[in-house]
Amino acid sequence: MTLGLRRVELNPPSLAKLTGQGQGASPTGAGPGLDGGTGNGGGFRTDRRRPRRAIALRSKVADTARHYAGQWLVWAILAFLVAVPVGAFLVQVFVPRLFDQGTSWFTLSNLTQAFQGHTFLGLFNSLWVSAVVCVLDLVIGGGVAWLSMRTTIGGRHIWPGMMWGLLLVPTWLMAQGWQYLTEPNGALSQFDMYSPLVHHIIFSPIGVVLVDSLATAPYAYLTLSAALGGLGSQFEEAVRVHGGGRMATFRVVVPVLAPAVLASVALVFVETMSDYGVASTLALQSRFTMATYGIYQAIDNLPAQFPVAGAISILLLASAAIPLAVQSRVTRGRSYAILSGRTRPATRYRLGRAGKWSLTSVVGLFFLVALGAPALGAFAGSFVANLGSPLGGQSLTLANYREVFSGDIAYSHSIAEGASGTSGPVLLSTMLAAITATITVVVGLAVARLLVARRPGRFTKAGDLLILGSIALPGIVLGAGYIFAFNLPVASRLGVDLYETLPLLVMGYLATSIPTTSRIMMGPVAQVHGSLMEAGRVHGAGALSALRSCYVPVVSRVLVLVWLVTLTKTFWELPISQLLYPPGQETVSVAIDSWDNNYHPEVGAAMTVVALGACFVVIALVLGGFRLMAPKGWRRIGGWRSVA
Repeated sequence: MTLGLRRVELNPPSLAKLTGQGQGASPTGAGPGLDGGTGNGGGFRTDRRRPRRAIALRSKVADTARHYAGQWLVWAILAFLVAVPVGAFLVQVFVPRLFDQGTSWFTLSNLTQAFQGHTFLGLFNSLWVSAVVCVLDLVIGGGVAWLSMRTTIGGRHIWPGMMWGLLLVPTWLMAQGWQYLTEPNGALSQFDMYSPLVHHIIFSPIGVVLVDSLATAPYAYLTLSAALGGLGSQFEEAVRVHGGGRMATFRVVVPVLAPAVLASVALVFVETMSDYGVASTLALQSRFTMATYGIYQAIDNLPAQFPVAGAISILLLASAAIPLAVQSRVTRGRSYAILSGRTRPATRYRLGRAGKWSLTSVVGLFFLVALGAPALGAFAGSFVANLGSPLGGQSLTLANYREVFSGDIAYSHSIAEGASGTSGPVLLSTMLAAITATITVVVGLAVARLLVARRPGRFTKAGDLLILGSIALPGIVLGAGYIFAFNLPVASRLGVDLYETLPLLVMGYLATSIPTTSRIMMGPVAQVHGSLMEAGRVHGAGALSALRSCYVPVVSRVLVLVWLVTLTKTFWELPISQLLYPPGQETVSVAIDSWDNNYHPEVGAAMTVVALGACFVVIALVLGGFRLMAPKGWRRIGGWRSVA
């Protein structure tokens, strides 16, 4: 009897789908098949899942190894650049015998010696100067920030750019500009404008406080302006509704801004304590001892007093940690959250005509004093013969520029050629700054990507602490650590002969620039979604190709900005350059300082003008090249105006 059922044939692919096996697979434990493999006699082929799993496992292990190897390499580079030399330099204070600096395995005598004589005086002077500068910068930076963010003051779109420009000016350059301008037989004397009162004010502790306050005011401005931008108007309106006046508003608003105020104090205090530029120029000319120059004097002695320099460095670092500890203690366990869905935008106070122009004039006067006076001093002094000489003979001349470009004085170096036929200061500094900026951008980008990872590992957390410590580390301490560590006999036995070479100088530059740069790039890097890299990998691109084609275009604007900031900072770096430059290969900062110390400040002023021109030319070329040569999409992301 026929039931009307059709015959259904199972082909191999259908059977494989039903059984969940690949083609040629056979159940476990089946007998031999037709092809000589294991099977159930039905002709199924051998099981190939295990080789595939092995390949996948090996690929996963390889990817993991490459991932962690990259992390270890990045943190190893930072440890070699910062932790090893500085750690050895500070440890030898307590264990001098370990580094052949004494006979004791443990001693506190070096530390107690730092509390005596000129060493203690320099530390005390640095402490009180830093405290006064903090107070002044809260008034200056906070005042400019409030006027720019909360009022209709004129030029409020210009002042932020001026603050960034002031931030890039090194303190020693600002101090020397004031020296050229106000010293006897200086630039003002050529126009019968010399004032003994102004000279005595500038060449005194008051002048040191003034220059440090002008140089560090941008730190207070940047922290406070960011906080004022997020502070709505509801607090001020609530005070006015309850009948409060200006002082009541001040008492309500300031506690809300406590984190920003404390951050401002910490930044300004640390920057002033670690500053070497003013200490080695204006303070030295005023016979005003400061801690950072005490470190240089200890190393510059014959023989070098590394234990004393290390002890001063430890006290300097401990002093800089005070405001950081206060900030952490005050803000811990308290909430300062003010941004929510109910936050109303802050309203600007409409100034009257007289008030608007008077306050605009005050802010303009601040920038004129901070930027205009030093620039005028350097520019006018570069055309004066025998600038500042008590023997007289001052006159207007172009001989200083001829000296800069030809190098007629025996010990000097022209712009084109230095001692022993090497590159001159401007060309050498430009080359070293470009190399440093390029390496810093590459390594800093890698560090920033590690820091913003969702699940940072132990190495990343330890590296983050290392970076924070490096940012607060004074350049003079880092340079001293390099001299000590790379001049040890063990370094030569290991084949690390880097002392008095340009590579060691570049390493010092990198140690100061990479931590700061990585922190600057953390914000923009955190905004880039990981799917961009994954999309490139899905379409067949390798890791480097995906990084170049999918990731770099998004952050190209930030990379250009960071490259220029690093270039400018490195170009004018003084403490690292002064301690680590090879003989006969002076950088710009060292050459200008040498001319000043050898009684030729007019040539130093001319070199300053030429170096500033060269720096502006490089910046213009880079910005112009990016705008002309970069693809339109690169320039569109984030907005070109934020760079240019």
